[in-house]
Amino acid sequence: MRELQPLPLGTSDFSALRSSGQIYVDKTALVYEIASNRQKFFLSRPRRFGKSLLISTFESLFKYGLRDFEGLVIGKLWKDKGTYQVVRLDFSNLKDFSTLEQFRIVLDRYLMDFMQRNCFVSPIQTTEGLRAFTNWLAVQQKNSVVLLIDEYDAPLTTCLSNPNLFEEVRRLLATLYAAVKSNDGVIRFFFMTGITKFNKTSIFSELNTLTDISLDADFGTLLGYNEEEIQQYFGSYLERAQEVLGLSYDELLTELRKNYDGFCFDEETSSHVYAPWSVLNLLSRPRKGFQNYWFESGGRPSALLQYLKSHALRNPEEYNKQQSIALSTLSSSADAKTLSDLGLLTQAGYLTLKKVVGTTAYLGYPNEEVRSSMAHLYTECLLAGRTVEQVGADNIAYRLAAENAESALHILNRLFSSIDYQHYPVKDESSVRAFIQVFFSGAGLTPIVEQHNHMGRSDLEVRAGNRYWVMEFKVCRKGQSSKSLLQEAVGQVCQNEYGKQVETGELIRVALVFSQEKRKFVEMAVC
Repeated sequence: MRELQPLPLGTSDFSALRSSGQIYVDKTALVYEIASNRQKFFLSRPRRFGKSLLISTFESLFKYGLRDFEGLVIGKLWKDKGTYQVVRLDFSNLKDFSTLEQFRIVLDRYLMDFMQRNCFVSPIQTTEGLRAFTNWLAVQQKNSVVLLIDEYDAPLTTCLSNPNLFEEVRRLLATLYAAVKSNDGVIRFFFMTGITKFNKTSIFSELNTLTDISLDADFGTLLGYNEEEIQQYFGSYLERAQEVLGLSYDELLTELRKNYDGFCFDEETSSHVYAPWSVLNLLSRPRKGFQNYWFESGGRPSALLQYLKSHALRNPEEYNKQQSIALSTLSSSADAKTLSDLGLLTQAGYLTLKKVVGTTAYLGYPNEEVRSSMAHLYTECLLAGRTVEQVGADNIAYRLAAENAESALHILNRLFSSIDYQHYPVKDESSVRAFIQVFFSGAGLTPIVEQHNHMGRSDLEVRAGNRYWVMEFKVCRKGQSSKSLLQEAVGQVCQNEYGKQVETGELIRVALVFSQEKRKFVEMAVC
């Protein structure tokens, strides 16, 4: 087998990546556009999109000049011959606390350890890391310090469900940001990353010159890979994936695009990128196929999980429906108490920009991987925090692909009997259809709701293996005849020829009647 250049899977240290010969997708033209300015920047991106690698890239550039940038675009652009004292802080290390005093200890210890490792000497004798650092910063020379803060919001999202602790942590961190503001002259460059953008955290209110490039069209491809970059830098890996998966080049790109592309961080919606973590995992182990890598490793950000402790996610009936939000809500900072669920889902990567019309942003799922991830979250909402495995309804996809209709009915009844009925009652056929769509999507299937043909539209259709299922639902209310409703559903399936457009595989058409009173499917017929 031909030797392949190592993939940068899991490497967030730029110097280590370059010295080990791993593939680096050259983003340094954009790095130059940012770093050549004496400004303060903020960038919001979902987890697993390379924020830490970007911070490390800035660290190497300002600390060692062009030492690690041989052969990259920036080598011909960068004229700054100086090196700087680089302060790189990773606030994801500040999450192990439950009281303000615990957080104060964690923060002081972290800053003191950082100063000792880097031989930064405070002008005052103190064991308080925050005080030592702010006093050290105050005596530095003009334009001599580069300050890089990664995951600034990690300690805040840790206490998002505890408003009092959130406010106390915010006030303590304000001391650090106030020191940055009062010592602006010493800061040559400032760059900060996070997922959420909270207001009243002083970093946005006090540093009023902070430039937010999160939705800037010029930097929409700063993180993540576009399709041209994937073809340019990973050509040998694409060839190997073709061989392993038995796909043509165009088929492979189509599958990559469907599963991992579609993230838009550009208010003009002129560019979109692939999730780098998912692409690298697929190319690293193509035999495993197009799995959901993002959700398992980074698709459950602490901001979202903490939010869900004190808020409800949108009703699962909203699943897969286009959402809209004021563009200003995405670009402005939010209050922790009034955090928009759509804003948070977009910042976390579950939703992305699809189009912008005037001042309104229209949102949707970027790809199948995220669509499935969102279905996982909605499934847990429906099942009151439990998983399909915990309620004994796993292997949905297998049952649909290999077992009979009675087995499918059995597993659907397990799911519906486990629904949190107080919050998510089955009100009508739309509810049934939406909940089944969520369950099927969470199982890795791609259900189609209200599929049209020349005669009408079916409730739900889904392919599982070599089988193609068509499902028609009725809801039986108290006093209604379930058998009459079943006959009505069977008539609709047959008369409207649902599923007849399918040319390959085994067609299975079923009519199902759900009883509101018994909270389960009570009638089924294979048409």
